[in-house]
Amino acid sequence: MTVTSRWIDIPANGDTFQGYLALPKAGKGPGVVIIQEIFGVNSHIRAVADQYAADGYVALAPDIFWRVQPRVELGYDGADREKAMEIYGKLDLAHAVADVSAAAAALRSLPEVTGKVAAVGYCLGGRLAYLSAAQGAFDIAVAYYGGGIQNELDLADKIKVPMQFHYGAIDAHIPSDAVDSVKQRFAGKDAQVHVYPGADHGFNCTDRASYNQAASALAHGRALTFLGEHS
Repeated sequence: MTVTSRWIDIPANGDTFQGYLALPKAGKGPGVVIIQEIFGVNSHIRAVADQYAADGYVALAPDIFWRVQPRVELGYDGADREKAMEIYGKLDLAHAVADVSAAAAALRSLPEVTGKVAAVGYCLGGRLAYLSAAQGAFDIAVAYYGGGIQNELDLADKIKVPMQFHYGAIDAHIPSDAVDSVKQRFAGKDAQVHVYPGADHGFNCTDRASYNQAASALAHGRALTFLGEHS
C-alpha cells in the first residue's frame, strides 16, 4: 500500500484544528472525510483513512474532539473507554457538525482533490455524517452504525445527496426497530440501508472484540461501489 500521510491544519471560524490526511499513490483523487468514533483519531481511524487512500481517495480524518482534548487517541476497553465517554459527554454536537463541515471545506480546497467530497463516518461519526449531509456539507455520505439517527429523521428531507447506512443485526445500541425507521424514512430516496446478520456494533473495527471480518469486507465493498457510482 503506497500511501503518504501527514497532519494538516483545518481553519475553523478564526481558529484551527488538525486532521490526519492520507494521499493515494497517484497523489490526487476524489475526497473523503473519515469521521471518527468516540475514541479519537486513533490508529484504527488512521488505518481507515489509509485504506481509502489506497483505494484512490484523498482521505481526511478531522480531530472532532479538539475543543475538549486535542489529538486524543484511545483504545476500546477499560479506562480508555471511560475516558472516551467522558470526552463525548463534553462534546458540543453543533460545534462537531460545524467542524466536520469545516473539514469538508478544507478538503475541497486542496489541489490534490479532483472530484466530489464524501463523508464516511463510524458510530458517532456515522451520526455526524448524517447531520452534516443534512447541512449540505457533502456530495455523498455513508454512515456506519450511527446511533441516534433514528431520533433525527425530521432532517431526512434536508438530505439532497445519496446516503448509505450500515448496521449490525445484533447491535444492542441500535435495535432493529430503529433501523426499520431509517429504512422507512428513506424509502424512495437515493439511499441504501444494509444490515449484516451476526454483526454487532463496531463490526468494522479490527481493534474491537466485535470486529466481523465478513461484514467489514462486504460493507467496505458496498461503500466503495456506492461512492464510485456517485462520483
